[in-house]
Amino acid sequence: MKDFIGESQFFGIILSIAAYGVGIIAKRKLKLFIFNPLLIAITLTIIILLASGIEYSEYNNSAKYLSYLLTPATICLAIPLYEQYKLLKSNFAAIIVGIASGVFTSLTTIFIMALLFKLGHFEYVTLLPKSITTAIGIDLSRELQGYVAITVAAIMITGLFGNIAGEVICKLCGIKHPIARGIAIGTSAHVMGTAKALQMGQIEGAMSSLSIAVAGCMTVAGAILYSTFI
Repeated sequence: MKDFIGESQFFGIILSIAAYGVGIIAKRKLKLFIFNPLLIAITLTIIILLASGIEYSEYNNSAKYLSYLLTPATICLAIPLYEQYKLLKSNFAAIIVGIASGVFTSLTTIFIMALLFKLGHFEYVTLLPKSITTAIGIDLSRELQGYVAITVAAIMITGLFGNIAGEVICKLCGIKHPIARGIAIGTSAHVMGTAKALQMGQIEGAMSSLSIAVAGCMTVAGAILYSTFI
């Protein structure tokens, strides 16, 4: 049975979709932010793989086809941005400054943490791309000679936390303006955070979508500079 599942071309896709479906149902019934569909899907998938003894490589051989949808899905984020073009144009300066502030905060936080925990250079540069999308973060980590696998894990954890707690943190901090909320979530939690921002509203989703690309470019330049500090 294990061999059959491991060789199946559909097992990974079915498991991923089913686990996410369970997460959506749990979220609708319990209505608590901690019951995030993405978090539940990840947890269930890990439990099932561990319980069945199926290797991650076997699961990924079929589940990887879902990853092919990431590119067109990311491109589709341009739609809400286009719909809010006038709003973007009238608030352009504030938006750029907001994204730049988020990138600076992210890089500076990693720098301070590296000093506090006495991280070495390679561990330090590994964490610098934590708040940008995986496609950019992997190449940046590799360019800085960081540990790519750890960078991917840091990016996923950051995005997942933003997806779960982004809206709650905005409320606690009194951030009510939709542009500010979108920029904050998109700059700090990339695509996963943007998925939540789109649920919060069209303006939040549009600003978060913009933040992914702009913050990615700013982080590349900033990380190269910050990598010389340690």
